Amino acid sequence: MADKDIDSEEEIEETADLSSPDVVDKYKAAAEVANKVMVAVIKQCVADKKIVDICEQGDKLITELANGVYKNSKLERGIAFPTCISVNHVAGHFSPLADDTTVLKNGDVVKIDLGVHVDGLISQTAHTVIVSSTPETATTGRKADVVAACYYAAEVAHRLIKPGNKNTQVSEAIGKCAAQFKCNALEGVLSHQLKKFVVDANKVILNRPTQEHKVEEFEFEEGEVYAVDIVMSTGEGKAKETEERTTVFKRSVDQNYSLKMKASRYVFSEINTRFPTLPFTLRVLDEKRARLGITELIKHDLVSPYPVLYEKEGEFVAQIKFTILILPSETKRLNTHALPYISSEIKMEDASINSIMQQGTKRMKKNKKNKNKKKAAPKKEGEATPAETKPMETGK
Repeated sequence: MADKDIDSEEEIEETADLSSPDVVDKYKAAAEVANKVMVAVIKQCVADKKIVDICEQGDKLITELANGVYKNSKLERGIAFPTCISVNHVAGHFSPLADDTTVLKNGDVVKIDLGVHVDGLISQTAHTVIVSSTPETATTGRKADVVAACYYAAEVAHRLIKPGNKNTQVSEAIGKCAAQFKCNALEGVLSHQLKKFVVDANKVILNRPTQEHKVEEFEFEEGEVYAVDIVMSTGEGKAKETEERTTVFKRSVDQNYSLKMKASRYVFSEINTRFPTLPFTLRVLDEKRARLGITELIKHDLVSPYPVLYEKEGEFVAQIKFTILILPSETKRLNTHALPYISSEIKMEDASINSIMQQGTKRMKKNKKNKNKKKAAPKKEGEATPAETKPMETGK
């Protein structure tokens, strides 16, 4: 994205109003690209495939497909979050540089995370797959449990995010889903409100509230957009940074500094020209200068890092992320993907969660009375009920 002069936050708000069909269409266009890329990346997740190659192919496809929408316009479009492939106990943000040799193996629990924007309107999505040479055979054990926990938490979050409900209700439900499958929601994971060219607006849903991680309680409102990020772990749910190189960053727009090193000035110039607000990976820059120059930018808080996070080795982490629009008549989920074939021995027995699962996501529009009983509208293609989306066998 090139540099922009935005007069005020209100100007951004006006150009991202969900009451405008054009705005909703752009969100849907971004989601369509994100979903197609996700499907393509999932197919690449096979044994012996280098992770860096998959990430590069994902980013390349985002750019190609995004350029194919609104062809006759000058709208900016492309990557809103670079493709990350995080495996097993790696919790997130693994998007390695070209010289990395890490490959996938059969049995790996793989989290794919990416984002697309059209005119600054963002769709973020993440999904979990399991590398298998026999996909017709169900994955069992703790791998199945953590994916099932993630699935249920995503489904109830979708149903709870609606006008009048609170962010704390969503966090509580996520915790119940984790506990049911003897897992833990990962600490420090935030579901952010999205705004134009902004992936981390102020309103936040906590994946797991703790004494160290607290946010202000609020009610959801019509017209808001969220990237709902559900991350579950078979371990304690306390991911940590290691010495693994951070490669994903975002420009800190409120910080400036006169840099000393030539490599740092190159990197900063590239960021300001190409990625002034949205996250990027060092892989798209001249890597030699990027590795050298990014250090001074970090030191002076010119960029915010997305560090690679790790659970304890031997544990498994699963993730589902999707973008939702709180429209007048429904909470519209823009990203849904078929889960891997799993079979958990644990059954969802929490009555409150099962009750939420029976709720719909559509609402009656305001100021309209429906006196006569109407026939149920036919299900749209691709829109599934809780029973139909259930990808696993749980309990006996």
